[in-house]
Amino acid sequence: MEHITLLLAIVIVTALVFDFTNGFHDTANAMATTISTGALKPKTAVAMSAVLNLVGAFLSVEVAKTISGGLVNESGITVEVIFAALVGAILWNLMTWLIGLPSSSSHALFGGLIGATLMSVGASGVNGDVVVTKVLLPAIAAPLVAGLAALLATRLTYKLAGKADEKATAKGYRAGQIASAGLVSLAHGTNDAQKTMGVITLALVTGNVIAPGSNPPMWVIVSAGVAIALGTYLGGWRIIRTMGKGLTDLRPPQGFAAQTSAATVILASSHLGFSLSTTQSCSGAVMGAGLGRKGGVVRWSTATRMFVAWGLTLPAAGLVAAAAEFLTGQGTWGIIAVGALLVGGSAVIWALSRRKPVDHTNVTDDEIGEPAGVVTTAMAAVSVPPTAGAIAAEDFKATIPAPAGSSAEPASPAAV
Repeated sequence: MEHITLLLAIVIVTALVFDFTNGFHDTANAMATTISTGALKPKTAVAMSAVLNLVGAFLSVEVAKTISGGLVNESGITVEVIFAALVGAILWNLMTWLIGLPSSSSHALFGGLIGATLMSVGASGVNGDVVVTKVLLPAIAAPLVAGLAALLATRLTYKLAGKADEKATAKGYRAGQIASAGLVSLAHGTNDAQKTMGVITLALVTGNVIAPGSNPPMWVIVSAGVAIALGTYLGGWRIIRTMGKGLTDLRPPQGFAAQTSAATVILASSHLGFSLSTTQSCSGAVMGAGLGRKGGVVRWSTATRMFVAWGLTLPAAGLVAAAAEFLTGQGTWGIIAVGALLVGGSAVIWALSRRKPVDHTNVTDDEIGEPAGVVTTAMAAVSVPPTAGAIAAEDFKATIPAPAGSSAEPASPAAV
């Protein structure tokens, strides 16, 4: 470490700041459904997630190696390029956190690296085949696979427990939610903390501190794990509210199915070295679980905003990083200007967030959502049919006269 220059030290600190924002940006992935269903109190949930994120950081280095030696070519990449990439990723993370959208921290980092590299050395600096096979394809497949798995798991869960009283089984499902949320947190640490490890390792390689192809040093693993754990404990309450209340209304069986499905997809991808977005996997699982329950509602206006943010993440972070790299290429004053841009932009976003704060005291307040529309109605029409016990209950209700002044006609679903 005695060979680390001042600029390289600044880049390492900036990478850990990104890791910190990744932590609070992605807390919702593990704990949004657990908090929204009441399985855990908000502060308890984020503390548990923080500890397991730290543990997960030590379980694998496959994703870190994908970033440090696969996404971009180490030759020709400078420390300034990595600094510019991190600036683009951090500012995009903070902007999407401000508006409460669960965008991908992973893709913000990838976009930053690609944009800064293209500005610095051109297309030859980016390994296009790695971008396609280990970034773009998993980005499309992960939410679809996790969503389908959660939908099927939810329907299977309700079918198996169809004759049981939901209130009687809620306690068991909440316990299952806590266990599955812990698994998601562990998976998040295994996948996302490694991305920062990969960036710091890449910076050390470009600074000639370690040899190309080296695994992350232990101090890098420890510092990245601690940074993401601290960010997780801070709690990204705005995004937790969106995923827990704004996207769909989940019951304990759905929360359990969603988290188990997402954790399975994330852990499998980490083992294979696919650097997928845990945000997209968990969001897809939440939507799948929402559609899996008969009569379940997915708020498609919120989902559409989220899809737009997903599509913009790579190019937006890339453009900011490219502009930052252009400035750093001008010399010392450019590097100072980029640092000032990062600090000033972060301060402005934080000040804006204070106008309408969201924290553990109001994170479960109901959002104003859209009514069920034709898409939800169509999905509900092919849901698992009610059990004999449920039919009997409905027949019993039908014999009870409606209260005076009420209408016996059911309300028709609103159009999307």
